[in-house]
Amino acid sequence: MTTLTNTPIYVFGLSLAVLWLAAWTGAYVRKRRRRQPVEATDRQDYSVIEGATLTLLGLIIGFSFSMAISRYDQRKNYEEAEANAIGTEYVRADLLPAADATKVHTLLRDYVNQRILFYNTRDEDKLRQINADTAQLQASLWSAVRGPALEKPSMLSSLIISGMNDVLNSQGYTQAAWWNRIPTAAWVLMATIGVCCNLLIGYGSRRIEARPILFVVTPLVVSISFFLIADIDSPRGGVIRVAPKNLVSLAKSLPPN
Repeated sequence: MTTLTNTPIYVFGLSLAVLWLAAWTGAYVRKRRRRQPVEATDRQDYSVIEGATLTLLGLIIGFSFSMAISRYDQRKNYEEAEANAIGTEYVRADLLPAADATKVHTLLRDYVNQRILFYNTRDEDKLRQINADTAQLQASLWSAVRGPALEKPSMLSSLIISGMNDVLNSQGYTQAAWWNRIPTAAWVLMATIGVCCNLLIGYGSRRIEARPILFVVTPLVVSISFFLIADIDSPRGGVIRVAPKNLVSLAKSLPPN
């Protein structure tokens, strides 16, 4: 399910086809049972069930949309936190001896560039390489501040170590936020209720052969809702993505090598 939701346009196409087919299936079943008399109480009970199912679908879609928005906001906040942590540590590195400060500054500039690539890339092969380069830079950064801190322990060295720890932790928080997606169970529940709703709509239709366009409206609206949820929830495959504006601004503000 995660692989499918990584490509929101596939979610839209598959949802539209399945829900449209469900509506016509309901209409076909009703057509086969048309000769059986339907009492007024049966119609009333049917309307209650149909309305309740549609209401439940709306609630589930709204709940899932809220989850997607909260995760999107979380990714934005962690991008800002990353930029702040790196910028703060860049300034604190001036407290190191000149040679060590230069080394940390150079590594932090390279690290910022890697983090920008992490946000912008969509290619899985490039992403694996970016993650490998990021891990290597993190090891180099920690080694660059660990040596001076062990050589001359002081309050200043503790401050620098603390700042570097924030830099490394912020990347981990970001990665965890990108892995935090809408659960598969929620998608299955939305799809199941959506199919049931369209079956009921098709079954409750009358003279639909004369106006088949009506069967497209509900599947289309629900499919657009699914598409929007999948798009916001997909960090890398959607149109609505977190742009590394703070990291780009930080990279431009850092002095060149």
